[in-house]
Amino acid sequence: MADVLQINSLHHHQLDHLSPTSSSSSSSSSSSHGFFTIHSTAANKMVSPSAIPSEPTDIPIAEVVAPSVPTASTPNGKHATEAEVDMLIQKMKSPILGIDFTRAGKTSRAPSQLLKVGFSDTSLHQLDDSSATNLIQGQCCGGGCCRLPSGAPSPARSPSPPTFDVPNNPAFRSLKLKLSPLSSRSRLSGITPLPVKTISFEPVTDPSVQQISTVRIHPPKFVTPHPPYEVFAAKIENARELTKPDAAKRTYHFDLDVTDYPTEGEGVDFRVGGAIGVQAPNNHDTVDAIFDLLGISESLRDEPIMLVTEGGRWPTIWGEEQARRLLTTRRELLTWTVDIQSYPPTKNLLRLLAEYATDEDQKTILLYLCSKQGQAAFCELRTGPYTTLEQLLSAFPSSHPPLDHLLCNLSTLMPRFYSLSNDPHFSRHAHRRTIEIAVTIHENPSRWRPGNRTGVGSGFFERQAQRYISSPSKPVTIPMFRGLMANPLAKEFIADGPMLLIGAGVGIAPFRGFVQRRLQNANCVNKVWVLQGVRDSLVDELYSGEWGVHDEKIKKVVESRVGTGRYVQDEVRAQKKLVWSVINAVDGRVFVCGSSKGMGEGVEEALVDVAVEMGALRRSEAREFWRVKKEGGQYIAETW
Repeated sequence: MADVLQINSLHHHQLDHLSPTSSSSSSSSSSSHGFFTIHSTAANKMVSPSAIPSEPTDIPIAEVVAPSVPTASTPNGKHATEAEVDMLIQKMKSPILGIDFTRAGKTSRAPSQLLKVGFSDTSLHQLDDSSATNLIQGQCCGGGCCRLPSGAPSPARSPSPPTFDVPNNPAFRSLKLKLSPLSSRSRLSGITPLPVKTISFEPVTDPSVQQISTVRIHPPKFVTPHPPYEVFAAKIENARELTKPDAAKRTYHFDLDVTDYPTEGEGVDFRVGGAIGVQAPNNHDTVDAIFDLLGISESLRDEPIMLVTEGGRWPTIWGEEQARRLLTTRRELLTWTVDIQSYPPTKNLLRLLAEYATDEDQKTILLYLCSKQGQAAFCELRTGPYTTLEQLLSAFPSSHPPLDHLLCNLSTLMPRFYSLSNDPHFSRHAHRRTIEIAVTIHENPSRWRPGNRTGVGSGFFERQAQRYISSPSKPVTIPMFRGLMANPLAKEFIADGPMLLIGAGVGIAPFRGFVQRRLQNANCVNKVWVLQGVRDSLVDELYSGEWGVHDEKIKKVVESRVGTGRYVQDEVRAQKKLVWSVINAVDGRVFVCGSSKGMGEGVEEALVDVAVEMGALRRSEAREFWRVKKEGGQYIAETW
């Protein structure tokens, strides 16, 4: 300890209580510790002041004043021995300074910010319930906890096991919450305040008011994703599965009848490469399950109510920001206006569930996730696999928040967009105008019950396709609107000039419309090429034989799961002469469409490789080359 602390004579009175005052031994002993000596004597023997050497007064001394420490004593009530004093000081050293001066090595550079450190009761309590994130934010114990991997035990002290009961159900276990730092609700700080309720329900007392609901097939009229126009009910003219049963992902094709779609203005129409908007509802079975978890009876779900909002756009999506009074039902609101599965839970939502949880242990866990100490656990919950509202309510079954307050804390259910897979000015159905789209079903394991969870939009399309296929004579509709007809694919498409189309998966769908339009011009037949990436052409090649000409003349299919296992970006490198020729032509266009993760990034790197080799450019110059081409509208990448 001589290299760590120097205690001058001004502090001798602080050591008086550390000398033993009672002992069965009649002998005295002393132990030298650098600048001071602590004498151990019999209880009836005093220490002569002359026995303690005086501290030099001509040497500058750096004093470290520690907070007051209670008198150290042994479990039997006696004062601590000299060895125990050393141990106590050694334990105090790291939390106070966070530096071990006894270690040899280079002198570390001084920090640029002062740290607020100490040994107070408050810091100890927060250390007990702290998380890695909390320690970084100014409550660091100095022991290196914030440098440890997630889940590693603290070197300062090991977290005590929870002293409460956690919910025993699959939904809660699937959340995989790390609750080891949580020991007491009274020690939680920085808890998110209860969110304000901005909407309310009023009963409809007038018996003459009739609510005609189309909740099972079409959104209410106040849902306006394409103002001032209402959502259009497009009848499914045809639906079929494009992929085979063994395909890794299922993809469906739809023909939608838009013969009666209203005129929206002069020159406004569906365009090649455009994308329609679809206002998909939540799964009706999931909506009923949430009603059951909230304890809302069957009779109340479809009972007319007056929705009163204090402001904002909700539930209209893109309506004016204003207060509203709307006649509706609880089922309409939960089915068409809020997203119950696509967004991770927020602290406001968890705080609301905590407020209405009747089980004290469940309330404690929810409050912990909303607190400063539970920040790390909350971040892991948000950044992990998607957690649905039904899963949360099932995990904490004692929480039954009022529906109006719950709706305030859910995200708006937004429309989904799907690229046209045909030339909308060309229809295969006589006297009917149709548009065509392809939809790949996105699904992930449920994690808390058997089966998979499908996306809001793709799951809705699959249910509608199955309804149509099982009963083609019954009308099945898709709630849609014109959507994005000025997106990059539609905006940069031109009727002439060489064009290279690169896509994978469902990203190839809009290029089918490009080829159909080009084939109407005899001068453009030999000016379009398609590079299509698939896993296995036997099971998941989309639109095989449906490009209007012999596929092999314009299209090269690259399989990643069979044969040599090549990806579409590998074919881009192999076709480097074609790529370089098209992009340097006066009206040349290179289009890329598909998933940004994997395919999009890989194709971008492949294009850079082509520019490096064919243009004799440095890699930085090649990236700049493609950036300029993108700004000029010759290189168009539509990825998601």
